[in-house]
Amino acid sequence: MDDAAASAALAALGHEARLRLFRLLVRAGPDGLNVGEIGRHLGAAPSTLAHHLGALVAAGLVTQERRGRETVNRAAFDALRATFAYVEAECCAGLPDAPDATAPESERRGDAA
Repeated sequence: MDDAAASAALAALGHEARLRLFRLLVRAGPDGLNVGEIGRHLGAAPSTLAHHLGALVAAGLVTQERRGRETVNRAAFDALRATFAYVEAECCAGLPDAPDATAPESERRGDAA
């Protein structure tokens, strides 16, 4: 996972309604839920859910499968694991060396002499 994908996933989950929706899909497991079922659990209008589902799908956190007239929405567990692993990979790795505060600013920025 790269910075852009991690940023998109974390930004999508950074909205309270999307986080609630995603948590519901995680609890539903691999069977997923259609929009009507999601709406009943969350008390949200279908148009609102479609908007938030779209953001989660765009971030790769939710997959959708058409079954006749309904669409089943599922949490993308592999993407969730990859996002957590991306953040966790930095755990206790140490900090990069800080620029020397006594050096001239041009050297701290890495400007060529």
